[in-house]
Amino acid sequence: MIDPFAQFQRETHTINGVKTVILTAGRGEPLVFLHGAGIWHGLGFALPWAEKFRVIVPFHPGFAESGDDPAMTEMHDYVMHYVELFDALGLDKVRLVGFSLGGLLAAKFAVAHGHRVSRLVLVGPAGLHDKAHPGPDLFKVPPDQITRMLVTNFDVIKPYLPETPDLDFMGARYREGTTLARLLWEHPWDKKLPRYLHRLTMPTLLVWGEDDRLIPVQMAETWRRLIPKTEVAIFKGAGHLVLDEKREAVDAVQRFLS
Repeated sequence: MIDPFAQFQRETHTINGVKTVILTAGRGEPLVFLHGAGIWHGLGFALPWAEKFRVIVPFHPGFAESGDDPAMTEMHDYVMHYVELFDALGLDKVRLVGFSLGGLLAAKFAVAHGHRVSRLVLVGPAGLHDKAHPGPDLFKVPPDQITRMLVTNFDVIKPYLPETPDLDFMGARYREGTTLARLLWEHPWDKKLPRYLHRLTMPTLLVWGEDDRLIPVQMAETWRRLIPKTEVAIFKGAGHLVLDEKREAVDAVQRFLS
């Protein structure tokens, strides 16, 4: 099992009493990446971005190395957490990339604070619902099956998984799962978000893996209809972790953000 963050530097900040760990790499204009409901599979895909940007990856409260606050029960609490983190870091305007849960968070942040986002990338974002393409109920899928559903090529993420059951690894996943349930158990979809997505007037790119088994690729069209200036990039032979599986997706994000 390899260190998923070996090539990043760590910083620790306290935001409203919550220990917040961020990883950074590179120099240049800030590119903030908001991760999904788990970040154990590493950030190797983001290193090419660091050749041109200062890549900043905060661990959400309740995930990875950051602290937690049980009072943060809504996505709006996380939006405000990032407003205050950006203030603390002196980030007036950023290129914002959000993946899965982080895609929902990035969209909600940009809806409310669009003046702070120059360009927006949403990678397989969660949060919207389409009755014709609902996807699985993640809270009913066994964790080991979810891992297999993330990619089309399991070898991509296998090095980041312990060879035998590891209590530390399992405990960390349980903690993150508990945080996710606190946020989405009762409201897995944001019913009000569609009415506000027209506020995303910055250039926006949607990225999806064609074989995404968690959030069906058909959802890309749902998002595209609701966001004014949207490009869509769909990559064959990739699942939910499209950035991990396809360097072409990583390069497409960099070109768009440039």
